[in-house]
Amino acid sequence: MKSMIHKTKIFLSTAAIALALPFAAAHAQERDVIIAVSIPAATHGWTGGVVYHAEQAEKEIEAAFPNIDVVLSTASSATAQVSALEDLSATRKLDALVILPFTSEELTGPVQQIKEKGTFISVVDRGLTDPAIQDLYVAGDNIAVGANTAQWLSDKLGGEGQIVVLRGIPTVIDDERIKGFSDVINKTDIKILDIQYANWNQDEAFKLMQDYLAKYPKIDAVWANDDDMLLGVIEAVDRAGRKDIKFALGGNGMKQVIEMVKEGNERTPISTPYPPSMIKSAIYMTAAQFGGQAPMRGTFLLGAPLITPENADQFYFPASPF
Repeated sequence: MKSMIHKTKIFLSTAAIALALPFAAAHAQERDVIIAVSIPAATHGWTGGVVYHAEQAEKEIEAAFPNIDVVLSTASSATAQVSALEDLSATRKLDALVILPFTSEELTGPVQQIKEKGTFISVVDRGLTDPAIQDLYVAGDNIAVGANTAQWLSDKLGGEGQIVVLRGIPTVIDDERIKGFSDVINKTDIKILDIQYANWNQDEAFKLMQDYLAKYPKIDAVWANDDDMLLGVIEAVDRAGRKDIKFALGGNGMKQVIEMVKEGNERTPISTPYPPSMIKSAIYMTAAQFGGQAPMRGTFLLGAPLITPENADQFYFPASPF
């Protein structure tokens, strides 16, 4: 990528960008600008939030910029997302593509082909295997999500014990979360008994946790990597009546989990934020390339501080879909 990538850990303010865009509407290009948005369907709570915020961004940007057409596409699998991208690219000239890849490896090639046609590429959350393809990248700090959780857990367990881990979908962000977590745990005497994929799915996490419980008679803690999976883990532990598990932790800041943290739940006393509204920020930043005369390039990472009973109110939004 020709421009320099600047990495900064900030909370992107969608509201601030939204206020700035209408003032530049008069400068929008005369011809229609097409921004395609390709995201996973609402297969679990977090992606449900992504769909909600993408739909809101589509309405708001098209209202502010009559010459910008936001074309939103959802897909229930990586294969379906590849097919949808091929259709979008074949039927119209895409000025920009905002994509949250279903999986990293399978979507890298198709996005590269679109990039070669001169399309501005914004990648959100689940990165591509070749970051040089993207002009803009917006995500949470997944290394910090894993590392901050692991450090807290290590402190509470006194640096020793036995834990199990659930992975998400094979993507760059899952790799980063696991790396951040493992790098900290590997410096302790805590043993990871097992680590398998549950695809960020509550039902799959429930089944995998049942397997873990049957296989391991003593587990001190569980890291589910994601709050949707955490709910499945908690259900499995409760059904089994296991009392040895001191902590069951997730991440992403689901409001149901934040409620647990607010209430001082002993087993789930912390979380980390990973707001699905990041898709909205990315769409606005992409629209600024064409309507706001505000070119945005680089990598923007949202911070991942621990959510605790003391600060949980700052991360709790009852009206949020997630």
